[in-house]
Amino acid sequence: MQKNSPPSTDKSTGKPSRKALAATHAAKPAQVIEELRPGQSIELLKELHILTREGKLNQDTRRKLKQVYHLYQFIEPLLNEVSASAQGFTLADHGAGKSYLGFILYDLFFNVAHAGEKVNGHIHGIETRAELVEKSRALAARLGFANMSFLNLSVQEATLSAALPPTVDIVTALHACDTATDDAIAFGLAKQARHMVLVPCCQAEVAGILKKSRALNLNKTPLAELWRHPLHTREFGSQITNVLRCLQLEANGYQVTVTELVGWEHSMKNELILASRPATPNAAKTRAAQTRLQQVLAELGLGELTERFAAAAPEPELHSS
Repeated sequence: MQKNSPPSTDKSTGKPSRKALAATHAAKPAQVIEELRPGQSIELLKELHILTREGKLNQDTRRKLKQVYHLYQFIEPLLNEVSASAQGFTLADHGAGKSYLGFILYDLFFNVAHAGEKVNGHIHGIETRAELVEKSRALAARLGFANMSFLNLSVQEATLSAALPPTVDIVTALHACDTATDDAIAFGLAKQARHMVLVPCCQAEVAGILKKSRALNLNKTPLAELWRHPLHTREFGSQITNVLRCLQLEANGYQVTVTELVGWEHSMKNELILASRPATPNAAKTRAAQTRLQQVLAELGLGELTERFAAAAPEPELHSS
């Protein structure tokens, strides 16, 4: 029996020739991507640049995929809870952009976790840029993601729009810039959302107010040293904005958890706020949060933001006669 001849070599270098290397590469099976879950849409992952055009993962895209799975593990239990309802669930994704989050949630929940099952639910992407809405509609149609829709609306318009139901189960806002997170919270409160999943970004409003009233606050309280220097003003303003958001949610009966979305080496815009409203909120904790919210606004000279961070009026104490 004739033996296979070794790959031809380049006589000048002694190494395999380009032709031999190409033949060897062609003989190898296609890359098996162990990280992908059975049923995931390859076309979607290419559209989101998680897979390369050739359908492969490199070091950067592999890291992106891990981040996607990490985010999904926070939201999947919420989807499982709300999808148990016979009426089906509704999720509104604000500031959707290219609807990266909505598409990922849809694919992993409908096509992977519940493949072959009938899931009664709908994901709404809400975005002000008409061209991105049209692209998302076209992609959803191409992928067969029937339970998705995209609305060219502002948050305020969406709150009143007949295209959305009077209540929603989950509100998401991923990297909602500056006051867009507050708008998403206001929408969630108006729609009596059971859960809110928020990743704030670029909070500038509070920092601007702190800067404007810095001299007055330095005379009023030594705590103003926390934001006396411009860098500290920016960082403290960002921090206190999210503190106020959490207090606002608690003051409206929500239970709030704050955690990291991904490792800090991936993104500095990394804070994940998870808020869930129990069927019967704890009245005492709600009233305490309402009081603390007003105290923090007053202490930091942020009274002009009282309306933005509004909470339901405290319930009167009941006294036995």
